[in-house]
Amino acid sequence: MARYDYRCTGCGNIFEVEHGMTERPEVVCPACGGASEKVFSASGIKFEGSGFYNTDQRGGGSCTEATSGGCGCESCPNA
Repeated sequence: MARYDYRCTGCGNIFEVEHGMTERPEVVCPACGGASEKVFSASGIKFEGSGFYNTDQRGGGSCTEATSGGCGCESCPNA
């Protein structure tokens, strides 16, 4: 079961409802009984540290033949 935020389209009340991810229940506002809609918000995930960028796993320069096609720079291992 997951918890979702809903907002009443009548009074603007925001409240939580717990239901399964595949369920699409008709949710009514507990304050006024009006129709409600699901509220979507940004995720709380924050990627920090090494391992999240394509340059983190490489040793040496940041360009490779796969990403640059042999760019010809001095630090390029494919020069």
